[in-house]
This record gives sequence, C-alpha cells and structure tokens, in this order.
Amino acid sequence: MQLAVAESCTGGWLAKCLTDVAGSSTWFERGFVTYSNAAKREMLGVSTGTLAEHGAVSEAVVREMAQGVLAHSPADIAVAISGIAGPGGGTPDKPVGMVCFAWAARDGFAEVVTCRFDGDRDAVRRHAVRHALERLPDLLAHG
Repeated sequence: MQLAVAESCTGGWLAKCLTDVAGSSTWFERGFVTYSNAAKREMLGVSTGTLAEHGAVSEAVVREMAQGVLAHSPADIAVAISGIAGPGGGTPDKPVGMVCFAWAARDGFAEVVTCRFDGDRDAVRRHAVRHALERLPDLLAHG
C-alpha cells in the first residue's frame, strides 16, 4: 500500500516526518508541496471555482487536494493539509491556527475535518503534522 501527501501550510513537514522512518521508501510514494493556489490547481487539479468560492483554507479545497493526490499518483491513500499558520493571514472567519485536513483512499473513503490549534507559527504547523499522522492508522484500513 502506497501513501502520498499534499501539503500547504506545513510546507513538506509531513513528508519529512514520514520519510524519517527507515524503510519508508517501501510505502511512501510522493509529496506535493502546493503552497500557492496556482500550485494547487496545476499539480493537483483543484478547481479555480472551489478556490474562489471557499478559499485555499477550506474543507472543499483539501478534499480536492486529496482527490488530486490520488489522481496524480499511483498512491492508494492520500492526506492533504491547508491552513493558516500565522502570524498573519487570519480573519474572523478563518483565524490563525485554523487547519483543514482530508484523508482519502481509492476505495472511496474520504474524511475531512477542520481543527484550530494554538501557538505560534511553528506550533500550529507541528500540531497539524501530528494530527495528520495520528489519523493515518484509521486510513490504512481503507487502503
């Protein structure tokens, strides 16, 4: 079973943690760092309309990011992350610390959640990576 990831606010940190594991080359397929909206569109096929309607930090966008990972790789399971790590960029509706996650599998399983994490930029990013990793065992059952 192969895993691939798409990251925005974590900038490749999730892929780094996954590849820190000895033997990860047998199950980690690739990582997409899609920090800009253009990268999300070009690399993962995220819809311009979805980005315009919901914004890059949204459940709709991370769902499309995860689907894009599966469409643009041979991976069996995918994780996608997009958020506002700060210190700027937050709004009342989307505050600093808001991070959206999607987990998807080729069998059709998909789960999308939004979390809010406290702390500075580093802490928000660290919490996001940890949360993504903690949910992986559940996803493996669907690969």
